[in-house]
Amino acid sequence: MEEKNHNGKEQQKVLETLKECGGFLEGHFLLSSGLHSEKYLQCAQLLQHPKLAEKFGKQLAEKVKELNVNVVIGPAMGGIIVAHEVARALGVRALFTERVEGKMTLRRGFTIQPNENILAVEDVITTGGSTLEVMRAATEQAGKIVGVAALVDRSGGTFKPPVPVHSLVQIQVETYPPESCPLCQQGSQAVKPGSRK
Repeated sequence: MEEKNHNGKEQQKVLETLKECGGFLEGHFLLSSGLHSEKYLQCAQLLQHPKLAEKFGKQLAEKVKELNVNVVIGPAMGGIIVAHEVARALGVRALFTERVEGKMTLRRGFTIQPNENILAVEDVITTGGSTLEVMRAATEQAGKIVGVAALVDRSGGTFKPPVPVHSLVQIQVETYPPESCPLCQQGSQAVKPGSRK
């Protein structure tokens, strides 16, 4: 695992906290993107502690305060707590999307007013696929995406939406397509620690 130069002290603290909480795992994992990896970041282990969720939500909010955000939105399940804590720190609304028949959708009467400034958030960005789906759901209601934020960006710089991406941690974790995964080739079975089926 290679750490990118990203505010080393802040990044180190988040990684140490994840390890202490059991949210930094090593083994053979099937990620929600369909890729395999030897390392897995499970931010839910950190976010189950309200004081930590609040602390890191505030730190993320500090990074985006100049964006004049009106609404923070994240995907269920991983982005809900992050969206709530960042929104609380910014003093704005927090919404979440849900997958309905395979499509990320705003439900529960959630609405976005035309031209509201939207911040899309995640716990962990891997490929950015879920984040792009959240962004689409928001823009379908005429919201204006002004940024993306995540506790951890492990995309290795490959996720490049047309808006700024902010994170507390930027790391490079090797991932493999199942057909070329060296762990699979050694006979190891990938486990799915995440929540998306």
